[in-house]
Amino acid sequence: MAASATTPSLRDAIHSLWDSNPEVQAARADLEAASARARAAAQPLYNPSVAFEAENADVNRRTAGISLSLDVSGKRKARTEQGLAELTASQASYDLLRRDVAARWLKAWSAATLAEQQRELGQRRVALMQRFDTLAAQRLKIGDISSPERDLAALALGEAQIQLATLQANEASARAALLALIGETPTQPVALEQSLPPASVAITPLPLDRRPELLQARAMQASAEASIQVAQRARRPDPTVSLTGGQVRAGPMNDRVIGISVSIPLPILNTGRAEIDAARAQADAATAGVRARQWTTRASLQESQARYDALRDAANAFGQGRAAAFGDRVALLEKLWRAGEIGTSDYLVQLKQSVDTALSALELQSQVWQAWFDYLSAAGRLTDWVDGRTEEPGNE
Repeated sequence: MAASATTPSLRDAIHSLWDSNPEVQAARADLEAASARARAAAQPLYNPSVAFEAENADVNRRTAGISLSLDVSGKRKARTEQGLAELTASQASYDLLRRDVAARWLKAWSAATLAEQQRELGQRRVALMQRFDTLAAQRLKIGDISSPERDLAALALGEAQIQLATLQANEASARAALLALIGETPTQPVALEQSLPPASVAITPLPLDRRPELLQARAMQASAEASIQVAQRARRPDPTVSLTGGQVRAGPMNDRVIGISVSIPLPILNTGRAEIDAARAQADAATAGVRARQWTTRASLQESQARYDALRDAANAFGQGRAAAFGDRVALLEKLWRAGEIGTSDYLVQLKQSVDTALSALELQSQVWQAWFDYLSAAGRLTDWVDGRTEEPGNE
């Protein structure tokens, strides 16, 4: 896998995951709800009221009236700004969740792939031990090895079978983690590249304030600050203007009447100051949350980059050394044992070391890929990497 692009099959798999994952679907529904609330907040606050009155007495009265409260304090504007801020926060939360779900899937996918390779290596070890056990039985018959050495071969086969069961259990666990994200076993699993991911310098982290965590925190801060304006506007009373017209009949007299009235509530019993204080406290908390998120995001990037560089350097050094030549070493050991140049115990010790080293190499490769996905997430470039957008942030 190169830094410049992902494979089409991997990209398609992640986009399919985003379409089908229940967590993403729930976040998408929340985003649609936030969009609807933003549209609702932009609507006028007050609807007109219509009233009809009729009275039969000494004076017969027939009137109709219409009244409307006027938003003279700017409540609609404040609510609109808060709705848009909440929509921005919801969009940031949605993007962040998509990134986290993709990261979890990538880590589960790579873990399952490498667990499969470890299980295959465990099966190969069992096959080697079975072959060795058969050869040891034959050599015991002709007196080339002793009975204790023959028992060593049988014990080594039993140990290999036990370790294979452990590897099979690990593979099942890794596949279960993947199944929990996609809901079904993939019919055509995406293959993991054998080469290591690129060096961390191949991906330029996004500026701190453009990373998803900070976008979400700042959007929540903007929403909290907008709520202050909403609370301040809410405590200012709005007048209600009423217009009434009709007829009044008293005996032979029939007069037309028209009237206008203005009413305004008095904020005496509830001044609304407590709501403003609460909104300011929430805004202060959101501002502190932005600072805290800046610190944790910066520290996370440094930690994930250092861990990834260390693991990648170790895996690269292992791949270039003699320890990586597993097949050649196994063949050489059997040749030396057949020739009698090494004893049975030495052969088993060295073969076990070779297999354990090969398994450790696969584990190291898995850790490298896990660290790579963590680094991409911390750098704010995971979704860019998935979609093949790996240019410099300023040039995108």
